[in-house]
Amino acid sequence: MAESNADETLGGNVPRYESNALNSQIIHIGSFRNVWLETLPPDLYSYETKSEEIENAQFAELLEIPTETLNELKDICSVDSLKSHSDDDQPVDTSVVPPDPELACLRLRKKRQDYKETLVRDNLGRHDNYSNEMESVHLGLMPEDSTSVVPAGEIVLSFNIIYPVIFERFKHVRAYQTLQVLGSQKLTELRDAICCVSDLQVFGEFSNTPDATPQYISKDHYKSAFFYFEGVFYNDMRYPECRDISETTREWAKTRDYPEFKTAKMEDTTFYDLRMKIGYPYFYCHQGDCEHVMVLTDIRLIHADDCRDRTLYPLLVHKHRVITRKCCVCHLYISRWITTNDRLAPMDPCLFCDKCFRMLHYDDQGNKLYDFQAYAYVDPGVFN
Repeated sequence: MAESNADETLGGNVPRYESNALNSQIIHIGSFRNVWLETLPPDLYSYETKSEEIENAQFAELLEIPTETLNELKDICSVDSLKSHSDDDQPVDTSVVPPDPELACLRLRKKRQDYKETLVRDNLGRHDNYSNEMESVHLGLMPEDSTSVVPAGEIVLSFNIIYPVIFERFKHVRAYQTLQVLGSQKLTELRDAICCVSDLQVFGEFSNTPDATPQYISKDHYKSAFFYFEGVFYNDMRYPECRDISETTREWAKTRDYPEFKTAKMEDTTFYDLRMKIGYPYFYCHQGDCEHVMVLTDIRLIHADDCRDRTLYPLLVHKHRVITRKCCVCHLYISRWITTNDRLAPMDPCLFCDKCFRMLHYDDQGNKLYDFQAYAYVDPGVFN
């Protein structure tokens, strides 16, 4: 009975996870933030840091013990008291594991150390060591302009952007971007921050004019896109050439007795206006049929350790490294061209770097040697 009364008081805006513990129920982002601000005292989410004396006094009051007792406990439980040697002795090398450890964690560590010693490359674990480098570089970053400071009490949402499933070999879900956005930002700001190789593609056949400079990329010409959140299609309609590309899906749904979907403009909607589930897959579509699953993984209040420069949001905090596709001739340089109906190519279609492409298909004067089709190729590794 008390639980139902609490739900009615909070208006159902606090995330309550469903039975499978994978995603929460639907919450309104703006109302969720208001409940937080009404429940928490301002000093818990403000940027001001308390002095150590004040924190000790408050902690002692919470534990209902004298301050002297708390100081004694801090001395007993400090890291210095856990040392197995004095400061005067030679410190123990913690990276060395005994030959026959009894603890399971030490046996695993010993096995990993022995495996690393067999590797030739010295920098094999660089990506593991710097997997959180993009996030840590922005910790506590302050803007030069005071008007760009994110106000205290702002909501930070974390989104995982998944690779588009365009190949049969893509059988595993991979998040290639993790972006943090502010609750007060427009949906268009997240849309512009999402990087996809299909936005960089150049249309046209260039075998006769390989030196021609493309006039535009796909993102400049095909600007239509939409997000789908809880029965609403949010379309990007900022430019005259934008179209409602969700119309086909909505018309199809009407013929299948689905509930009627609503539409809204992406540029008029902030994240505070959304109703979403935490941990639930949603949908982003651009370039007509390039479809990405995106998952809201976290909602929290901003704190002093976060980046407080509003101009840097949406903030890219993680990026998956992609294996680049090399030229099929030299196997050294990244591919820049893809050919079809090419009788000298070992496969169809075939990838070439710029140097091998020109040496194989053109003479010294730049004339085409035989009939084939060539298209500009953008490797996904450009985002590395």
